Amino acid sequence: MQHEITQAGPLLNTDGSLAQKGWARNLLLNYKRSEIKASPLRIKEWDYYCILQKDYGIALTVADNSYMALYAINVYDFTTNKEITDMVMVPFTMGKLHMPEHSAHGDTVVNHKKVQMQFTHKNGKRVLDFNFPEFNKGKGIKGRIELETLNKDSMVIATPWKEDKLAFYYNQKINCLAASGEFIFLGKKYTFEPQHALGVLDWGRGVWTHKNRWYWGSASGYLDGKPFGFNIGYGFGDTSAATENMLFYNGVSHKIDEVKFIINTDDYMQPWKFTSNDGRFELDFEPAIDRYSNTNLLLLQSKQHQVFGYFTGTVILDDGTPLYLNRFLGFAEDVFNKW
Repeated sequence: MQHEITQAGPLLNTDGSLAQKGWARNLLLNYKRSEIKASPLRIKEWDYYCILQKDYGIALTVADNSYMALYAINVYDFTTNKEITDMVMVPFTMGKLHMPEHSAHGDTVVNHKKVQMQFTHKNGKRVLDFNFPEFNKGKGIKGRIELETLNKDSMVIATPWKEDKLAFYYNQKINCLAASGEFIFLGKKYTFEPQHALGVLDWGRGVWTHKNRWYWGSASGYLDGKPFGFNIGYGFGDTSAATENMLFYNGVSHKIDEVKFIINTDDYMQPWKFTSNDGRFELDFEPAIDRYSNTNLLLLQSKQHQVFGYFTGTVILDDGTPLYLNRFLGFAEDVFNKW
């Protein structure tokens, strides 16, 4: 079943449960942190941007997980297949970041003594400003990137949990964000050009249960001169109303059903496969970089394999048109959290 949400309204009922369950092409349901009925410690809000170009990429994260905030920057070098990650964690922010309640307006602002990050909206574009002087043991990184939305559609999903009616995940993925700008790292300027660099926004708001494992994959780029991207994922919550699997081609979304990740979990750098129950998503994946982290603080645990690499194979649009990918740059991940 793929229930499409087409009517605008509140995200939550008065008892704190999801008012509608399913997928949508845009943020039709209104998220308000003040209407959440669950414990404030369970609320998690984040903005994650990832911008990739042929030889390099960058990711920026601002997350308020209530008991802890996370400000992170990841740099990727696809000529050497290396990555550098650094972050700042702040305990018990409990919503003090005032993360925007809609992805299309409101600012995400971090003014910490160690790192400054601002995600703003200016002249119809998303503007990412960042300065992290202590990044990579004091080597520092700073930059400004502007993102222009090329798609009229996005992937939005409202997911409940069967075991807790107050738990939910409200998520928007915006693929094919054309990037212009630059960042400076190790004395070198890395430039993004919109005809070559596309990004994705992962905008997440919700109340999570304590233990979860998820699989997520995303890619954005140009295919035969037209913007193309996809979002795939599963693994948490009750997805009986909808999955988050979608293709985006030349600005238009195409919904697909279930996608399975086939991974050698003993070695994440071995080739992956992706297959769908409707035969519309059949891709091989050649890993290049495994951004691996494993944090274990007893009650809190996070084990992550975010793997960047190249997708090759066939996807099929809603009208039956096949598209052929050949070493299309993107990422896929396997994440386990006790949080």
